Amino acid sequence: MVPHGNLHEGLAADPAQEVEETLLSRPGLRIGRIVSAGQASPPGFWYDQAEDEFVLLVAGEAVLDIEGESTSRRLRPGDWVHLPARRRHRVAWTQAEPPTLWFVIHHAP
Repeated sequence: MVPHGNLHEGLAADPAQEVEETLLSRPGLRIGRIVSAGQASPPGFWYDQAEDEFVLLVAGEAVLDIEGESTSRRLRPGDWVHLPARRRHRVAWTQAEPPTLWFVIHHAP
């Protein structure tokens, strides 16, 4: 059977924690979705990942802080950003209602 699904189905928005689900994984590649319901990175925390990350905001809104940028980046549905490996970033804010839905691709640099 060919893998398939719908990004909008089975969303488990949890106000206590972000929900991340891997949709497809191969060596050097991981595709997933993240559902945020008002979560943000803890104060002082920065993601510092070994792989590149492509992020597409599908629903809701979010604000990202990206190291080296002087202003926060507000994302709305359809906005995307490609974060190179080791580019530190953090989630400053996510919309709780409706939940914020992210489509993410992690891949080798």
